Amino acid sequence: MTEPRPAQPPSFSGWMGSMWLYTILRFGLFLALWGLVTLAGLHGFVGALVAVALSVPLSFVLLSVPRARFAANIEQRINAHREGRAELDEKLSGDDDAG
Repeated sequence: MTEPRPAQPPSFSGWMGSMWLYTILRFGLFLALWGLVTLAGLHGFVGALVAVALSVPLSFVLLSVPRARFAANIEQRINAHREGRAELDEKLSGDDDAG
């Protein structure tokens, strides 16, 4: 019978990839909305403000999956760090009970 392999800690490249994907999608959503607002007749700074005001709530709905993936990746990295820290603390504690 084989014993289960320990889960691999999340990689830095996976974390950065999910962060960049979410960031690019957020900028893309903003730029698309800014283009639509500009076509509707609002130009310049006012158009950009309207696009920001629209992109924030829309990103919560439209980008929920990439945001959840990014948050889960961060949580995995934190948990892996805590587990590594706990293992190191155990090794450094020096069990005096062992004799």
